[in-house]
Amino acid sequence: MMGLLELLQYQFMRNAAVAAILVSIACGAVGSYVVTKRIVSISGGISHAAFGGVGLGYFLGVNPITSAIPFTVAAALTMGAVTRRTRISEDTAIGVLWSAGMALGILFINLSPGYAPDLFSYLFGNILMVDNGDLWTMLVLDLIIISSALLFNREFVAICFDEEYAEVLGVPVDAFYLYLLVLVAISVVVLIKAAGIILVMALLTIPAALAKDFSSDMADIMVKASAIGIITALAGLWISYIFNVSSGAVIVLVLTALFGAVQFIKRRF
Repeated sequence: MMGLLELLQYQFMRNAAVAAILVSIACGAVGSYVVTKRIVSISGGISHAAFGGVGLGYFLGVNPITSAIPFTVAAALTMGAVTRRTRISEDTAIGVLWSAGMALGILFINLSPGYAPDLFSYLFGNILMVDNGDLWTMLVLDLIIISSALLFNREFVAICFDEEYAEVLGVPVDAFYLYLLVLVAISVVVLIKAAGIILVMALLTIPAALAKDFSSDMADIMVKASAIGIITALAGLWISYIFNVSSGAVIVLVLTALFGAVQFIKRRF
């Protein structure tokens, strides 16, 4: 069987490998906050609402990833505002906006002329289809995520661990909570091509959850989560190519197997 280095002689595989690295960096940074803050469910709602942005792209005749950025950010801000400022319970708000986003995506696609040939890749991912334009978009979004984490790590850590204490320190808690959801939305857009909307939550949470088992320092968790993501994404990419199966699904299964193995070892030793 071909090794990963041999596969990198192909342009589409080099693009996929770079995408795997960029995706893992986004996962490592934002996923660490998501897992620590325990907002996995609301992150799941944001990821599924992103399908509305994909459908909007088809309807307008533009790149679905481009249209998904403002749509997903708007969905994240709406979800955050509703859960923080109304009496609607968080799970109800997530369910409503999750469903609305998916429904809008389907409606936009139905109203679009022609056929949406690569729609499956946005639902379940196909990292082998990433082109240079997608890579540049991922790189820009990664830079936004990294710079935000570097500039506001103190504030994010404060609201993740204790919002009341963060308020005492003078941190505008609501503003940074919404900003964190915006970063989640941006991460979702980065991940769509790699894993698809259906599987995106695994990539956003499993590497960070694994890293959190070995460190309590947020910066260290981010680095470890990124490293775990890169290794497992490249391994999943190689396996999926060899067996000609969905890359996103294999990457998620590799991560899940690693998570299960770590938990088993921790229980035994």
